[in-house]
Amino acid sequence: MFMTALTTEHFVLQTAASTTVTEASARATLYLMTLTSSLVAIGFTSGTEAFAPLVSTVIPVIVVLGIFTIVRLVDTGVENVVMLTSIARIRSFYRTLSPEAPSYFPLRSPGEADDAPAPIAANRPPSTSRARRTWMGSKGMFTMASMIAVPNSVVAGAGVTLGVTRLSSRPFGFVIGSILVVVALGIFYWYQSLRYQAVPASQRSTPAVRESRS
Repeated sequence: MFMTALTTEHFVLQTAASTTVTEASARATLYLMTLTSSLVAIGFTSGTEAFAPLVSTVIPVIVVLGIFTIVRLVDTGVENVVMLTSIARIRSFYRTLSPEAPSYFPLRSPGEADDAPAPIAANRPPSTSRARRTWMGSKGMFTMASMIAVPNSVVAGAGVTLGVTRLSSRPFGFVIGSILVVVALGIFYWYQSLRYQAVPASQRSTPAVRESRS
């Protein structure tokens, strides 16, 4: 009875993890399609009287859509982490069923091997906790949410640059737009890191595993 429930939970977790990847792909595709079609429309109106009204209307819509997309992509990434780590815990149990089991259920990743000492890491100070540092650094740049955050920040910066340029000089507008891009990306990476760090230490996996099954 227990094994039936365990294998059923394993199947449900795999299905749910696949669903998060599918949703993330669909949302990212929707945003990129909206962005590309909008840029084409803006290009056709370049040099005409319709350029300024179109840009002032389309760019805010793209940026807002991008923010909604990024927030949901981070959510699906966190959900995917929790599910994959739960699957790893079940696989760890499978390896104890018989002496031959470890050869059929090998360690999926270094993160799965780290599941056991996770409670110890959770008790360390935040500044020295290896579990917290795992979700920080350059690895956060390679998530699906980052793929949308970068162009969305650039679009927001370009929109501000165009607006400031009409009111002031071009160099000043470029500086303001560049600052906005850097600030927007910084806020995104801070938010993403905060969301992943909110996952309990016992349910964390490594960033490499987070979207490895996508």
